[in-house]
Parts: sequence; C-alpha cells; structure tokens
Amino acid sequence: MDDVRLPADAVLPGVTGLKGPLSCLSHARYGIVWGAMGAARASFEAAVDYARSREQFGRPIGGFQLTQAKLADMAVELHKGILLAHHLGRRMDAGRLRPEQVSFGKLNNVREAIEICRTARTILGANGISLEYPVMRHATNLESVLTYEGTVEMHQLVLGKALTGLDAFRG
Repeated sequence: MDDVRLPADAVLPGVTGLKGPLSCLSHARYGIVWGAMGAARASFEAAVDYARSREQFGRPIGGFQLTQAKLADMAVELHKGILLAHHLGRRMDAGRLRPEQVSFGKLNNVREAIEICRTARTILGANGISLEYPVMRHATNLESVLTYEGTVEMHQLVLGKALTGLDAFRG
C-alpha cells in the first residue's frame, strides 16, 4: 500500500513548521481561560445559593461575617478572571494576542478557579463533596486542567522568559 502524502500546508493552509500546531495550542489554552471561569462561576453561585438557604444557629450562614468574607473574595477573583478573559479576547480579535499573554490567562484563571471551588466547598461543608452540588466535580476537573495544555511550571517559565528575555527552557 502506498503512503498517503498531503501537501505541507493541506491541514493548516499557509502555515509551515510548528507555528500551526502551536497556534492551535494557544487557542485551546484561550478556551481554558474562559472554561475555568465557567467552573468557578457555577461553584460560586452554588455557594451563594447555599449560604442564603442553609441555616445554622437560627439564621442563614450567609449572614455570618466569615461566610460573607469568603463570598466577597470569591466574587472579586471570579470577576477579575472574567475581565482578564475579555481583555485577552479583545487582543485576539485585534490580532495582537501573544502566546505569553495566553499563558498568563491560563495560569491565573485556572489557579483562581480552583481556589474558588475550594472556598465554595468550605461554605457547603460536608455537602461540598457530595454530587448534589457541582463544586467537587468542577474542582476535580480543574485539577486536570491545571496540568493539561501546560503545567503551572511551564507557564511560569513562559512568563519568566517574557519578563526577563532569558530562556530558562534551554541550559
């Protein structure tokens, strides 16, 4: 049987070398920037709803200072992540999004989304690990997202190179 051969630019027209596959990777990572915030939002909303309805000591737990502080911090990080994703999207639309900016977004938004899920789990108490609420499912999914499409360390090195101009990937 003869080998099937495609022209070099048949899969990604006009692209040669690793630029094509790496640009696809950058787009996938950009999707993660948004997806992480979706998981964070679902967990945050579950925590807010639970805090309004779960009563302890004769009143909703959402009326306690520590719960409100946790919710406020979660809201700040969630909305900062969404604003970052919007900003990166605008840069992408303008054709000015650089790979290190996508690394910045993925690193930040996945980290913050995991922390939002962890905090939501504490608000839900024992219910935070049950399948009745989405928090634990999102937390475990985000743990895998933390690794695929580039580990934390890989994105730190990408950012480090962008900040210093020095490549730590090669000795």
